[in-house]
Amino acid sequence: MSYIPGTARERAEMLADTGCKSIDDLFSCVPESVRLKAPLNLPEAQTEFEVLSDIESIAAKNRQYKAIFRGAGAYNHFIPEVVKSLSSRSEFVTAYTPYQPEVSQGILQVIFEYQSVICRLTGMDVSNAGVYDGASAAAEAFAMCRERGRNKLITFSNIKPQVLSVLKTYACSAGAKVEVIACVDGLADLGALGCALDDTAACVYIEQPNYYGLIENAQDIASLVHEKKAKLIMGCEPVSLALLKTPAEYGADIAVGEAQGLGLELSFGGPYLGYMASTTANMRKLPGRIVGKTTDSEGRDAYVLTLQAREQHIRREKASSSICSNEALCALTATIYCAAVGREGLIEVASQSYSKAHYAAKLFSAIPGFGLRFSGEFFNEFITDCPCDAKKIMSALAERSILGGKILDCGRILWCVTEVNTKAQIDEVASILKEVTAV
Repeated sequence: MSYIPGTARERAEMLADTGCKSIDDLFSCVPESVRLKAPLNLPEAQTEFEVLSDIESIAAKNRQYKAIFRGAGAYNHFIPEVVKSLSSRSEFVTAYTPYQPEVSQGILQVIFEYQSVICRLTGMDVSNAGVYDGASAAAEAFAMCRERGRNKLITFSNIKPQVLSVLKTYACSAGAKVEVIACVDGLADLGALGCALDDTAACVYIEQPNYYGLIENAQDIASLVHEKKAKLIMGCEPVSLALLKTPAEYGADIAVGEAQGLGLELSFGGPYLGYMASTTANMRKLPGRIVGKTTDSEGRDAYVLTLQAREQHIRREKASSSICSNEALCALTATIYCAAVGREGLIEVASQSYSKAHYAAKLFSAIPGFGLRFSGEFFNEFITDCPCDAKKIMSALAERSILGGKILDCGRILWCVTEVNTKAQIDEVASILKEVTAV
């Protein structure tokens, strides 16, 4: 990171304005025990030219892949050029919701349209303006469900590891509990869930499809959860919702997920976009911003931030969330993407991802040692066994400019296929698998 520091004269002026004689005086309120005493091990200052040269040298080490077969929460989709062209316009390039919102009607309208897209995809009644990523969306949904006497979240071992980690972090800070149930053939164990659902359970979190790519029996899970007066949170990959039932159709109370697949580049892991939507009954517990539509004194459409009485800046310590903004540029990008591809286009993206993944699974599992790990139905990700060192497989693929699947425990491989993967690429991966295991 490059920056231009203040000069010695500027620092002296700032100290004088604060009534301090030195930097130590300025930080005198900070206990000695936590102050950094040794100098930081930082490199010498560089010119702009030198910094750019160093960055270019680092960037040159990046490997370029002609094909990607890895998902696990971040997905490689085709992004129409119009998405990048519009989202990069100077009037849109803002990271957050404006803090004087009503003067920024264009940004508010974009967020309103984004919320409308999320509601159409999930079937839910209301959406917020988005949060930072899918994992924080799941954790914030847990916070929505907690109430007196119900302080436990139940989930399964087949959710994304990064989501589970964030759920546990939120729970630890709030004195809550996360109970993780094992799975049967990669799917949620309903019998174990029934035993875990007690009077302390606030909610159950499932993913659809789950981390293994499998499609859960969400209908029966929802019935069981609601029988015990708990709430169901569903984490859904948004592109899959073009084909699969919506969270609302399953009876979920809250829908969350990672919306990176809606027009956002993989971009080394971020920034991404967490979406949150809920039923009307849970609307006043949604964190972050919600944009509403009304009319002004002349009858023209107007957009405002609404239901703010539930927010952190008003409720202060009584608020269930500290989130008070959103990543507006990411939400804008997702909105433009959905508008560009349209309903039929999104169905086509999902359909191709599904059909190509099933073609790949059939091809790979026919190779000795690469049988499918689970028997259930899946969307665009599946797990195969691996008869040799999985790292050897990944290296062989990388030599051909192909990023292979994600290596899981016990050497199993989680493969992902989207609409951008061609039949020729899938066939090439199968050929490489045969070559490596034949040696």
